[in-house]
Amino acid sequence: MSPQELTEQIFKKKSFLCVGLDVDIDRIPTYLLSEDDPIFEFNKAIIDATHKFCVAYKPNIAFYEANGVEGWQALEKTINYLHHEYPEIYTIADAKRGDIGNTSRMYAKTFLQDLGFDSVTVAPYMGKDSVEPFLEFENRQAILLALTSNEGAFDFQTQQIDGEELYKKVLKTSKTWKNSERLMYVVGATKAEYLKEIREIIPENFILVPGVGAQGGKLEDVCKYGMTKNVGLLVNSSRKIIYASESSNFAEIAGAKAEVLQQQMAEELSKL
Repeated sequence: MSPQELTEQIFKKKSFLCVGLDVDIDRIPTYLLSEDDPIFEFNKAIIDATHKFCVAYKPNIAFYEANGVEGWQALEKTINYLHHEYPEIYTIADAKRGDIGNTSRMYAKTFLQDLGFDSVTVAPYMGKDSVEPFLEFENRQAILLALTSNEGAFDFQTQQIDGEELYKKVLKTSKTWKNSERLMYVVGATKAEYLKEIREIIPENFILVPGVGAQGGKLEDVCKYGMTKNVGLLVNSSRKIIYASESSNFAEIAGAKAEVLQQQMAEELSKL
């Protein structure tokens, strides 16, 4: 899916919500554990209940890898279900990969070709040749970690190098890479005040914003500093939606939580 198609979906649904599918087997309703594939059944229920209110889903790959072969099978069934039932939905493999060129090429093939995700999150620490293989796929995107929402972000990302923060150097350097128009970026919602300066560097690229909800980020701040005339934002919420309830009607409650966020986003979009 191209960024233009994603933008069309945002305006159509009046939402820029991304739902994170971070499925912890210890937190899903216990009755699902008797199913042949409890992870997929959980995802399917969440997707069916929330798809009207969001434009993207973001499985965090670690939660699937932790369950071995069965976890990978659940991930594959989830992405296939999205492709078949809701092809208009944008998909993000939250894998945070990045390695020497030939290894990154295999990672890119796995997520963008074999599994058919629209995008994959990528760590920039190893530089150009570790990221460019992810940018070789037409209508696919790499989402580069820029300024994250975790406490340890301040260990490196905001450190001054020759008078400029490291994350700004990452943003500026990444714009020189081949197919850089296929880049999106991760900026945590708890760093919303940084978005104004970030937008001066990347005025048009989509920004994926985790940290709204459970991590304390505020939607209105993200929109104030990060929204463009074409929106340019995907705001992710995971735990606040998918673990809103452990009861048998967990999906219905997740849908209600997603709708609340969608309504807030519709209000922000009305200001454009």
